[in-house]
Amino acid sequence: MWGDPRKGPLLLVAMIVAALPLVLPNTFYFDVAIRIYLNAVVAVGLNLLIGYAGQISLGHAAFLGIGAYASAILTSRYGWPPVAAMLVGALGVAVLAFVVARPILRLKGHYLAMATLGMGIIVYIVLVTESAWTGGPDGMAVPAFGAELVGERRWYWVAGACLLATIWIACNLVDSPIGRALQALHGSEIAAQVAGIDTARYKVKVFVISAVFASLTGSLLAHYVGFITPQLSGFFHSIELVTMVVVGGMASTYGAVVGAAILTVLPQLLSTFEGYELVVFGLILMLSMIFMPKGLVPNLAGWLRRS
Repeated sequence: MWGDPRKGPLLLVAMIVAALPLVLPNTFYFDVAIRIYLNAVVAVGLNLLIGYAGQISLGHAAFLGIGAYASAILTSRYGWPPVAAMLVGALGVAVLAFVVARPILRLKGHYLAMATLGMGIIVYIVLVTESAWTGGPDGMAVPAFGAELVGERRWYWVAGACLLATIWIACNLVDSPIGRALQALHGSEIAAQVAGIDTARYKVKVFVISAVFASLTGSLLAHYVGFITPQLSGFFHSIELVTMVVVGGMASTYGAVVGAAILTVLPQLLSTFEGYELVVFGLILMLSMIFMPKGLVPNLAGWLRRS
């Protein structure tokens, strides 16, 4: 188990998830851990798209918002069970991602970035303007997941289990023929096509998979927090998700987890710099990219191999 470069770290993450409650002093720290795990689920899915397939997405938070609002609307207005609402929301996001992926993923470079940004803006505007359904910019309340799932300590285990399942799925996907096709696509799309790989089909597949991860996370986050606003699907949240992948290390599943942890915890640590949090935050990100351009985990792994 430990000899496998992918399964060994997964066991380590599982041990951390299992042991962390023994040292967390109060519910605030449980809340931070839950948000780390949920952000990491989205980052791992987005890493499949950006890190392995080489396709940028600046509107990925839109899928997170759609999943959250689907659960909120179906449970609060129609009395649906939360699990059913989550699955229907994920199905709707999968269909939407499939529909938009074909035309959008034909683009490359900054054209692709602008197209995904436009998609995210459209979703954000719809959530803001359709106040009869979404509560508008003020947001809306979301029913609890159930009487048996109340409190940070119980949600901690749900979020931890979701993270472990996501890592396992991502690692198996990377090791599968789909993962090898995605890496060939990232290296050179033309060479991949010459080798007989249907690049369009694989790009659509990974786009849909990463969108479904985001949708399910959005639903869980909505029920956990109990209140959502359109900011959940905003542009800055999309940039934050991309930053998690880049800082942790693209094409590194565990790098995405580390990046999510850093980007979730760092704002809490910088709260002491009153009025200068964003300045210090930006400086840290800039320095990390200058000295660790491949991301934290790949660079650390490279240093360890050389030593």
